[in-house]
Amino acid sequence: MEFTCQKCAQALRLGFRPHISSIRARTLPHLKRRYHRPNTQASSFHRQACSVSRPSNINTGTIIARSVSSSVSQVAAADPSAAYNAKPLLKPDNLFHSFTNSPSPEIRQRAAFIKQNAFCPHPSHRQTRVPTSPHDSESRKSPEASSDSQPPAHSQFECPDCGVPIYCSEGHWMDDFEAHLEVCETIRQINEDDHDLRSRRFFSEFNYPGLQEDDSIVNMTNWDTFLYTRQFDAINNDRHMRQVTRLLTYPVTIASVLHELSPYNIRKGGRLTPEGLKSLSALRYTLHPPRTGEGSKMAGLRVKAPPVRIFILGARAESSLPRDVWLQLSYLFPRALINLIFIGPESMANRDDEFPLPERTPSNPFGGIVEDRLHSLMKITTYVDYFHTMHQANMFQPYDPYFDCFMLFHPGLGHPASSHEWEETLPHLLQTKVPILCTGYSEWDMQRDMDWVMEKCGGEVDMLLEPGENKFRSLRWDLNDMDPHDVSCGNWGLWGFRGKRYEATYKESGPE
Repeated sequence: MEFTCQKCAQALRLGFRPHISSIRARTLPHLKRRYHRPNTQASSFHRQACSVSRPSNINTGTIIARSVSSSVSQVAAADPSAAYNAKPLLKPDNLFHSFTNSPSPEIRQRAAFIKQNAFCPHPSHRQTRVPTSPHDSESRKSPEASSDSQPPAHSQFECPDCGVPIYCSEGHWMDDFEAHLEVCETIRQINEDDHDLRSRRFFSEFNYPGLQEDDSIVNMTNWDTFLYTRQFDAINNDRHMRQVTRLLTYPVTIASVLHELSPYNIRKGGRLTPEGLKSLSALRYTLHPPRTGEGSKMAGLRVKAPPVRIFILGARAESSLPRDVWLQLSYLFPRALINLIFIGPESMANRDDEFPLPERTPSNPFGGIVEDRLHSLMKITTYVDYFHTMHQANMFQPYDPYFDCFMLFHPGLGHPASSHEWEETLPHLLQTKVPILCTGYSEWDMQRDMDWVMEKCGGEVDMLLEPGENKFRSLRWDLNDMDPHDVSCGNWGLWGFRGKRYEATYKESGPE
């Protein structure tokens, strides 16, 4: 470098330094599965020096493409908002567009999917399926063919107020406008939120805080107090609030029940039952251990309790959440070890970069994917299998009420299309005698699941948390592409149960 001018040296450092993303690195055959973390500038110089004498396994086209985009990454590192605001696709005052004429190709593709699969909800049409709830739009239609009924028709006409294709024609939209008006404003909000996610703006609300200071106490009364006491960046926009709660609802819902400062209590209206207090007190004892004077030196080493295992059964979208979102759960319990275990046939959805799955070996009989480098106190394991299959193989035994908990996000226990998948799993869950927490899309969905559990288990259940609205539900509404009139809210309801426990009593023997 002493014979090269400083400008050329800087260009060499910034423009021709090979950069391997974390996703690309995990797909290379000679690398183990690991999560890439940004290194310091000194380590990047070391990688540059090593790359001169070591051949790279990445093709030339990839290196050229990444060297061209290195200037953009440098700008993003200096000012993250500049990379997003360079060419914004949509501005905050221009978020409403019809799905068919949307500037986003993903939303236009979604509109084509709705027009091809959704049916007009007008009551003059015949039913296309059995209604799943009284609020289902199919319940208004005639189940049998008659002279007045019309054959089913796909949704082709887009409502000018919400921009989503719902009815088959403008005439049916005008005739059924009163029923559509009940959800029109909510669907318009969904429309704008979806366009906001694709507006290429800088999402400052997705900057999550790190560890909580010891002197700061988290207030879990509601979303506002939680975000403020957790020292999130100020969120003064309702749309930004909806976007951030859509992701955080999963870890915070778990923490809101297990935390010692939980908003659910045994007082009147607190929804926590005496049996629930017993089960959750055991978990809170492990999640909030007393201080032991632990330090980083040899004299400060202390024996730690085993990790708390949180089994998330039927995992789908929650298993593909950014890991920074799940780390918020560990930050709320800074002195406890946590092991999240995603189990379900759809637990690898939207995680294509991690395929192929590990081979099933004697040491890993179910091909689990282990992520143990996220944080020193958290590990995430994913199994693409059913829980009852692994339970019968004694994969997770023994279960301990002090260290184990089950979480079911929108399981659909009583839904006609998915209840048969839970019939074999439910008895095994009740045998463990550990807490089981469930969420639902709506009050009807939650009540249907609870009725199904009570019917199948024959009363061998202890209610831990009475059903009701989740204080940390998602504030954003979601649209069902198969039925656009069906809007739901992530984790709207929350309730908990456990296999019934019988206290052993000793009968005093009388005098002989």
